Order: sequence, then structure tokens, then C-alpha cells
Amino acid sequence: MKKALVLGLAALLAMAFFALDFHHVLTLPGLQASLGQFQVQRAASPWGVGLAFFAAYVLATALSVPGAVILTLAAGALFGLTLGTVIVSFASSIGATLAFLASRYVLRDAVQRRFGSRLKAINEGMAKDGALYLFTLRLVPIFPFFLVNLLMGLTPIRTLRYYGVSQLGMLAATLVYVNAGTQLGQISSLAGIVSPGLLLSFALLGIFPLMAKKIMTILQRRRIYAKWPKPKNFDRNLIVIGAGAAGLVSSYIAAAVKAKVTLVEAHKMGGDCLNFGCVPSKALIKSSRIASQMRHAQNYGLSATQPQFSFRQVMARVHEVIRTVAPHDSVERYTALGVEVLQGYARIIDPWTVEITLNQGGTQRLTTRSIIIAAGASPLIPALPGLDDVGYVTSDTLWDEFAKLDAPPKRLVVLGGGPIGCELAQSFARLGSQVFQVERGQRIMSREDVEVSELARQAFERDGIEVLTGHNALRCEREGARKFIVVAHQGVEKRIEFDALLCAVGRVARLQGYGLETLGIETQRTVTVNDYLETLYPNIFAAGDVAGPYQFTHAAGHMAWYAAVNALFGHFKKFKVDYSVMPWATFIEPEVARVGLNEQDAKATGVAYEVTRFEMDELDRAIADSSTQGFIKVLTVPGKDRILGVTIVGEHAGDLLAEYVLAMKHGLGLNKILGTIHTYPTLAEANKYAAGNWKRAHAPQRLLGWLGRYHAWRRG
Repeated sequence: MKKALVLGLAALLAMAFFALDFHHVLTLPGLQASLGQFQVQRAASPWGVGLAFFAAYVLATALSVPGAVILTLAAGALFGLTLGTVIVSFASSIGATLAFLASRYVLRDAVQRRFGSRLKAINEGMAKDGALYLFTLRLVPIFPFFLVNLLMGLTPIRTLRYYGVSQLGMLAATLVYVNAGTQLGQISSLAGIVSPGLLLSFALLGIFPLMAKKIMTILQRRRIYAKWPKPKNFDRNLIVIGAGAAGLVSSYIAAAVKAKVTLVEAHKMGGDCLNFGCVPSKALIKSSRIASQMRHAQNYGLSATQPQFSFRQVMARVHEVIRTVAPHDSVERYTALGVEVLQGYARIIDPWTVEITLNQGGTQRLTTRSIIIAAGASPLIPALPGLDDVGYVTSDTLWDEFAKLDAPPKRLVVLGGGPIGCELAQSFARLGSQVFQVERGQRIMSREDVEVSELARQAFERDGIEVLTGHNALRCEREGARKFIVVAHQGVEKRIEFDALLCAVGRVARLQGYGLETLGIETQRTVTVNDYLETLYPNIFAAGDVAGPYQFTHAAGHMAWYAAVNALFGHFKKFKVDYSVMPWATFIEPEVARVGLNEQDAKATGVAYEVTRFEMDELDRAIADSSTQGFIKVLTVPGKDRILGVTIVGEHAGDLLAEYVLAMKHGLGLNKILGTIHTYPTLAEANKYAAGNWKRAHAPQRLLGWLGRYHAWRRG
């Protein structure tokens, strides 16, 4: 109601402006005809006319009515250059700020709600360099100032900053027009004032801040590089440190565009994903899932049976899967693609020099135009007293350590309730381990909605896992061959005996040993990079887990494209990395997958949303497969089909999510998904039915009522 009143008042004032014929006064002939009368009034009451003129200018600017140029000329004619400039400078800035505030009050919330995700980059840019952009626009009068006022009101720039920059930025144009007004009698048309030469001068003046910023950037880079001698020639176009997902994709891209690239890896090609993470864990999950299905074969009309298996063979299969996938990431394949692969430890000596300590002995120094750090991450080991004494495994080491066992650990403690801990806890429980999952937070999978965490907990408890949320690990103890962990819950200590302990409390970026300290490259939990993945040195980039913010293989590959392209072609064009549509999945049963916002994120960030659900127990294929547990939850803009985020719980959730990832990436709404033919009977039909639920909830009831009457009339 208040916003409607503001709009109504502005509309009334604008109508009054035209109704009282002020728009004819605010023309060059009208001003010249009325000038004598205005000068008489000013001579009789200089303060009164000055204040009235000031108020009229503020009002005209605030309402964005035409005639600001004429008023500026009038200021010069009535008050002279100095006083006229002062009056116009302050009146125009105050009026512009009022228009800015009105736009912010009436329009900003609605625009940000509807287009918030698309405006994210603009908002961030305005928060960082908004004053510079505004100053540039103010210096160039070819941009209508009333549009600048209205559009800037939609951005997060602060009001006082807006006023101050406007005051300074409009001063040059104000001086030109007020000075022209002092010669009002000699002006025959506005074209004489706003000549092409003058507009060009203003345009050059407007470009000046951008040029100044560019020059400052160049000077800053010169200062950063000052103490490092730059080679005259370079051995390589690009050196990539680390052969995980980010390093492999970066070097592949470089070779594809015929750059001379060297990839350095000290350990295993393929990095964590191939050797310790995605590949072995999914192989283990598959074996454990089949074991679970055998125990519950009655769900498929078969006789339930206790699976008989050799744990050594299960782990041997895991390693066989790794060996089968390994050629995709091998030295031989990348060499054939045109990448020079060196196996050894790389250390950055200066911004253009990398020293490699080769695994086979000796060192090699190479100069390069650009460097990409893709060193990945390693498991975080908690500072838990007694941990080293009792021994532990991580998601990196368990594959070799457990491969030596004849049977899975009888009693396994899993520290951590994140995706890695959850996947491994369920897998080993299904293979026969008694699993205790210890999570100090109040729920497992805390990044998901509460209902998802609770559903996962129920599934784990059905598999025999003792889920200990809200339990803080205090210490580990050993009594001869027996090993214990002591945890506390609401002040009460509990002692758990175990045979093996798995640390899965997170991963930390590998930041040591690459020369970052020597170069002064900033690190916190990760290597600090800008939107282009540049470090302190614009020719040194970081991508993947070492840079964050997402520790996913697909995120690392995504970042690698930006790092490689900016490293090789950034002197022509640089691209800001885009995280706006980032999917992920946790491969427990039921599987959990998500893209965009979930409800807890939307509430935390104040984003308005609607929820549409589809339950998997309504899907024919899920019923046929006895996999009805789960749901699809879609968050949309209120009243619109634009997707803000999707959470899927159920069989093959990660695969089903791809349709929503595509839709969000390319701005397709639920109506487009509903209008797409989906094969029957498939799990993918669930996406169409979810869209159908949204459509039914937004059906035009009044129109349907009229259609009912129409069809009744047709029946006679």
C-alpha cells in the first residue's frame, strides 16, 4: 500500500506538471520568452526566487520530467555562472538521490526477487566497483540521467555514496550548461550546446576513469612483479601442477589449442577421484548394494539370503575398477594428446619458473607464461588425543589398508556425517561391519534439508548403523590390543570399542611445498583467487579443491576450463568463473542429489520461494522396481515456473538431476519440462510429473470456471 501511494503521488505530480503547462515553459523558446519576467521577480525577491528555483529543480529531477537542461540554462541566465552552478549542482544531486530512493523503495525488492540469480554478478560488481561505474555514467551526458537514477536504485550501492559520486560526476556537465545559460539570448537551439564535439569530449572524459583503473592495474602488476626478473623467452605456454580432475582438464584444453603444456604429478595420475575417491567408493557402494538386495530379495518376489563373499575379492574388484579406468587418465593418453607429463614434485621459484624434482632423480627447471596450481586436497585429520596410538584410516588410505583384511572390520567407527562419511558408513554396514557413525552436529548431511537428513538417518538405522549425532569425540584410548573412542553427548561420556576407525571429517587443500610462501601468494583454507581464478600474480591460477569453494570432481573440471582459457587467452579476453548452477550428489541409498537452493538455503538468504513435490511412490517405474522411497522437491519463484533449486531423493537421483541442471543453466522453466516427452516407464518421468504438480497448483481457476460454463452451453 505504501509503495502504491508513492507511485500514485509521483503520478499526480507528473500529471500536474503537464496540466499546468509547465512542459511548454521548459523549452528553449518558452524560457527565452519568460526570462524577462523571471529576472524582474528575482530583482524583487532574490532569496525567494532562488529557493523556489532550487525546489523546482529538485522536484523536476526527482520526478524525472523533461526540462532539466532548460532549467540548467535558466540557472545560468538568472544567477550567473558561480551561483547558478552551485544551485544546479546541489539541486540536481538531491533530486537524483530522491529518484534513486524512490526506485529502490518501489522496485528493487520485486526486481531482485524475480531476477536475483541473474543479477548476482551485477550486484557483486556494483558492491565492488559501483562508485567507478556511476562516476563514468555521470561524466557522459549521452546517458539519460533519469535512467541512471532509476536503474541505480535497483542495485546495492549505498545512498551516501550515490549522492557524493553524483555530485562530483555531474559537475562538468553542469558547468557547461550553466555557462551556456549565461549567454541565453545568443542560443538559437540546444544543438549548439550539445554539439558532436562536446559529446565526444564528454565521452572521452567518461572513459577516463576506466582508463585510470586500467593504468592502476598495470602499475599494480608492475609492482607485484618488480622483484622478479622476467625471462625474454619461455619454455612453455603453460605448466599445470597436479594431475587430478582440474589438472587433467586444464592440460587437455591447452594441448587441444596447440599450446605447449607440461603437466606435473608427483603421485598417481587421476588424482584423488580415480585413486581414492569417486571411482573406488562407487565400486564399493555397488558391491554393498547388491549384498543388501540379496538380504531383502523378498522385495522382488525372491527368497532372501545372506550373501556369501570374500572381502578380499570385494576389495580386489575395487582395485580392478581403478585399473580399468586408469588408462583414461594415464601418462600415455595425455602424452598422445600432446601434453608433456613429468612425474615429480613441482615448486614455483618465481612467477615464470617452476622447478621439478623428478621421481626418477634429478631436477628440471622450466620457464612458462602461465601456471595453474591444481594440487587438490587431502583428508583432514582431527587433533584428537590418542588418535595416532590407536591408528586410523582415511578415505585415501582405507583402500590399501582394508585390502589386506580377510573380512571387513568387525566394529568400525566413522568420524563425520558428511557425504564421504555417510557413503562409507552405509557401505561397510551392508558388508557386515557394526558401524558407529559419530557426528558432533545435530544431524548428518547438514547441508541438506532437515527432512533429507532424517530420511538418511532412518535408512542408516535400518542398515544397522548406530548414528550418534550431537556427539563430540574427546579422545582415543588403548588397553592392550583393545581400542576405544570416548565421545560426549550432553555432558555424558560414552566409550565405544572398535577395530578400525575411519576419519571422514572433511578435506583440506594441499598448500605446502609448492612455493606459495616464497611468492607471497595468499592462502587461507584454500589458495585465494579472484573471479578469474587468478592468484596475487595474474599469470598464476588455481583450480579445483586447492581453490574451492566446491570439492567436487565436476566442479574441478568446470573451474579448469576458466583457468586454462584465462591463462592462455586472458590478454585478449578473461572469463569469470560461474558457480551459479552447481549440482552434487551423495551416493547413499536412497541417493540424494541437489542443484541450486534448498529450503534451508532459501530461508537463510531471504529468498522467496514456492515448493512443488512429487513422491516417488506415485511413479509406475519406481513401483515396478520396488524403489519407491524418496521424492522430488522443486523450489520456484512465487507464481512463476522459474526454478530456484531442486532436491531429489531416490533411486538414480544424481542421473535424474541432470534435466534440472540443464533447465536452470539455460533458463528453462517447469512448463518446458512438462512439455517434453519422457519415455514410459522410466524414473525420468518423475521430473515431468513434478512439473505437472506445479502446473495444477497454478491452474487458472477463473478461466477453468468459464470453460466449464462454455462446455455446459455446448451440451445444450
